[in-house]
Amino acid sequence: MPDGPAIQTVQRAAAMLSAFSVERPRLSLAEITAELRMSKATAHRYARALRAANLLRYDPASGKYTLGPRILALEAAARAGLPIVTAAEPYLERLTRETDHTSVLSVWNGDAPSVVRCLDNTTGDVRLSVRTGSQLDLTRSAQGRVFCAFLPAVEAPAVARRIKASTDLRRIVDEVRRRGYAVNVPEDNGVRVIAAPVFERSQIVAALAVMGTAVSLSGDAEDEAATALTRTSTALSQNLG
Repeated sequence: MPDGPAIQTVQRAAAMLSAFSVERPRLSLAEITAELRMSKATAHRYARALRAANLLRYDPASGKYTLGPRILALEAAARAGLPIVTAAEPYLERLTRETDHTSVLSVWNGDAPSVVRCLDNTTGDVRLSVRTGSQLDLTRSAQGRVFCAFLPAVEAPAVARRIKASTDLRRIVDEVRRRGYAVNVPEDNGVRVIAAPVFERSQIVAALAVMGTAVSLSGDAEDEAATALTRTSTALSQNLG
């Protein structure tokens, strides 16, 4: 089959890139070799080709490889192509307009929530934003707590184990399910975030959030923003089916 070698080459290159993770962002050639169960010579040949394409980067001081700068451009293109981003755009605009706060859309990246769209509020004296591609804390961010509460255990077994092992996290998850939205830990950075789940049928596909200062999103303002947020996330979920 003439396409066999080409397909195998792509599969091996993809496997090498997939060996890197948030927990293991730096790998030596020996670690890559052990992970992929290929010879050192083969691993070195693929690593050299991926470096030439800026998909891998090598640090001679540490002898470690990391994902290269071109990955960031590919990641941005992948995020922009997500159907949920297009579907959510008018709802983000509505939410920002109704609350006078920045609205944020995040999706699950396999390990944690990742921001795919941020629509800044530009009418107030203080402008808050978050970089697209930012990975959010699983238990302290509002979006992370939403995914903890609504991700099926079969899709995120590590999250399910973490919830099972922590009484505090189980309490937070129960509260998120009861209220229908989550609030972050604003003491981290003085920013308050309220997030609600977005479903397609019965599956969570995103977290929609409102972001403001801890002062501007407190008391009655927090309650009003939470009401607008849950109303908007429900409307988006219904639109998705």
